[in-house]
Amino acid sequence: MRARRSSAALLLASLGLLAHGAVAELRVAPPIGDGMVVQRQVPVPIHGWADANAKVVVTFGGRIHTARADSAGRWKVELPPREAGGPYEMRITSATAEVLVRDLLVGDLWICSGQSNMEWVVADSLDAAREIATTDEPAIRHLKVPRSWALMPETTLAGGVWEPADPEHVGGFTAVGFFFARALRPHVQVPIGLVNTTWGGSRIEAWMSAAALGLEEKAGQVLLAQERAWEEEVRQRLEARVGELPDRDRGLADGRPLWAEPDLDESAWHGISVPALWEQVDWEGLDGIAWYRTAFELTAAEAAMGARLGLGKIDDSDISWVNGHRVGTTEMAWNRPRVYDVRPELLVEGRNVIAVRVEDTGGGGGIYGDPESLFVEVDGRRQPLAGSWRFQLGAVTLNLEDRKREMPTVLYNKMVHPLLPTPVKGVLWYQGESNSGRDDAFEYRRLFATMIEDWRQRWGNEELPFLYAQLANYGQPPAEPGESDWAVLRESQSAALALAATAQVVLIDAGEADDIHPRDKQVVGERLALAARQVAYGEEIVYSGPVYRGIEVDNGSIVLDFDHVGSGLVAGGGSTGALRGFAIAGADRRFVWAEAEIEDNRVAVRSGRVPQPVAVRYGWADNPEGANLYNREGLPASPFRTDAWEAESAELP
Repeated sequence: MRARRSSAALLLASLGLLAHGAVAELRVAPPIGDGMVVQRQVPVPIHGWADANAKVVVTFGGRIHTARADSAGRWKVELPPREAGGPYEMRITSATAEVLVRDLLVGDLWICSGQSNMEWVVADSLDAAREIATTDEPAIRHLKVPRSWALMPETTLAGGVWEPADPEHVGGFTAVGFFFARALRPHVQVPIGLVNTTWGGSRIEAWMSAAALGLEEKAGQVLLAQERAWEEEVRQRLEARVGELPDRDRGLADGRPLWAEPDLDESAWHGISVPALWEQVDWEGLDGIAWYRTAFELTAAEAAMGARLGLGKIDDSDISWVNGHRVGTTEMAWNRPRVYDVRPELLVEGRNVIAVRVEDTGGGGGIYGDPESLFVEVDGRRQPLAGSWRFQLGAVTLNLEDRKREMPTVLYNKMVHPLLPTPVKGVLWYQGESNSGRDDAFEYRRLFATMIEDWRQRWGNEELPFLYAQLANYGQPPAEPGESDWAVLRESQSAALALAATAQVVLIDAGEADDIHPRDKQVVGERLALAARQVAYGEEIVYSGPVYRGIEVDNGSIVLDFDHVGSGLVAGGGSTGALRGFAIAGADRRFVWAEAEIEDNRVAVRSGRVPQPVAVRYGWADNPEGANLYNREGLPASPFRTDAWEAESAELP
């Protein structure tokens, strides 16, 4: 992707005004730069660096503002509030240098933060080619904060370039953020800036300040010592298994795939479970190139028919061979299942050998996904390929950075703290998958509320709009009601609605059972835009689906009341079908699927198997497929439970 034109630093030295050929320093701090959006209707600080004690003059909108750099060269001026508009030019000068910030817009600035589903780009989203080709939204701007970390709070971002929403650039935008801005723009009619500060796989603790987590000042040094010890342990473990770490692919010789040969001796290779990311099966810290091998049997008749080879998802790129013949190649598509056709002439009666060269450039690596996606199919019949394969390292690049996304405070210190002087309209948040484990899901409600309040305090706005995405449906739907860590995490997210100026968008109808990264980011952005219109802009609209409010036990039924019913409760977003997704239990805490029907904008839940019910759950599963309580405005109800039973304390008979 081509970078947008950077801020011009027109040194007056070129005019003979700088003595002795020395280059004076005059810089502005990101996110200040060409194409930026600054927040309307509030004072806006502009800051940067110059020579120590230098006078700095900022000219903007016909007004002149001056500052004196301190002994460390830091300077700051404050622009008065302005209404939306632009494009403008801002001129910053010292005695010896000048910086121009061009194409500046005044509008609303939104922070987009979280993990991979917020980081997910337009180019990988639903209907990406059409979305990119037809985008013409020059008043929507995007800045991606580079992935970076620090042990202590820092004042400067690692970088970032502002880009406009056009076919050249929009493919790299946060998809949720872009679709949010696109849906919002017709209603607010102002430029919108998106500051994309995200890191896939990150835990919420990484985005929280040390104070919010109750950590002491020296905690950073302790974390660093622990991290350095872990890095050395990873290196030693890999070297103990493979010797000196190879820096060139040993499986290739002058481009010839030595390790794809069918008669290769694999006896010295390692065993590995497939499918699984290699970090999950004792190869932590590994990036680079690794080779996988396995074999399958065919009869002569089967070999003569040809085959389809399913290799699951491969992170990131692969070259695949059967019997030494290349059958497929896919580059940089870590989330795309591989299915390759194998011609009959490449197959033999008896043993057929598969070799897969996997190249991973960062994060997880290897062959992963659903075990059923690994197969050899001949004439409609499939042989499974999941199981133990042979595994050998071709070239190794130690990946010691990804764990930083899990360390407390370090992303906040470098990717949020430097933004605090920048006034913003609000925050969009999509995170939680990395905190969804059994020990984390309930604790998330405390952490999430604490983070929201801490960010607000640090931005100086106790009611800074904070809009967030609840986890989408994921995994296989349950045959019977049961416990769910993802449901508990969703409940923890919903608990933040007790804070003012928050809104949650429910996505249990927008996920994908076999992909933690659903492609339909349009619906996420559009629902967030609805929430923003109410919470951030004060429109009186229906912006939320039904939210559980209260319970009444009535003659063998449980009757539920809801907030945000809009113009009425319906099944399936307007259908006349039966309600689904409800479970009911008695004092024994054994939940069974229940009948449910809408009665005067309440929901009555019952089951002949539970004559004396005490609790109801709705959508209580990782993937509550089929749960279909909506309001007439088409917004889904949030999953909930009326009980407070924890899975570990429910001793079922």
